[in-house]
Amino acid sequence: MGNKTGLGLDENVEGLLCYVFGWVSGLVFILIEKDNKFVRFHAFQSFITFLSIMVVSFILGFIPIIGWLAAVLLFIVSVIVWIMGMVKAYQGKKFKIPIAGDLAEKNA
Repeated sequence: MGNKTGLGLDENVEGLLCYVFGWVSGLVFILIEKDNKFVRFHAFQSFITFLSIMVVSFILGFIPIIGWLAAVLLFIVSVIVWIMGMVKAYQGKKFKIPIAGDLAEKNA
C-alpha cells in the first residue's frame, strides 16, 4: 500500500503492528525501525499512550471503589484508542492521540 520499511513490510502494516501488544510492541518498533518516520511516530505514540495507561491503572487500583470504577472506564477508553490506532495506522493516517501524539511527533 505504501512505502517499504527497514524490515521490508509496508509502512501501514508495520504501523498497525506498533499497537498490537500495546507499549511493548511500540518499544520493539522504536528499537528496530530507525528510518521510517511514519512507523516511528506510531511506535512512540503506542509506547507513550499504553505505558501511561498501565501506570495510571495501577495507581487507580489502590483507590477503593472510585479508583476501581475509574480504572474500568480507563480500560474501555484504552481499548477504543487501541483499535483506532491500529485502524488509522493501517489506513496510512497519522492519527494523533491527545498529548501522546504531540510527544510522539517530537520523538519520531
